[in-house]
Amino acid sequence: MIDHARQNRRNPTEPERRLWRHLSGSRLGGFKFRRQHAIDSRILDFFCPSLALGIEIDGDTHDPATDRRRDALLKQQYGIAILRFTNADVMTNMEGVLLTILDRARQMPPRWPTTGLLHPNPSSEEEGLSP
Repeated sequence: MIDHARQNRRNPTEPERRLWRHLSGSRLGGFKFRRQHAIDSRILDFFCPSLALGIEIDGDTHDPATDRRRDALLKQQYGIAILRFTNADVMTNMEGVLLTILDRARQMPPRWPTTGLLHPNPSSEEEGLSP
């Protein structure tokens, strides 16, 4: 699964590439997102670990009923909320997509307590690993 996610990061769809330009580097409201994040047998297009917020960009082949069931299961098992947009949404209404993501992110509670002592995504050095 991780290899597949890595391959997806190397070859994003055009809508994914365009949205990533706005999400990368914590550009959207200071929220950090990852691309092609593997969770169990799924790969989320984008994932904000501090909020447990996943974003999916759906092409024409997606079945909304199946996606709703899978999203509900992800919420139940891992507490991850999913926002879905179509390829057309991203390509023709980027501002609306970004405002929807930002609005949802600002409404969500942090996933971890913010004591200021520990960062939820420590660097390799903080984990005791050599660079």
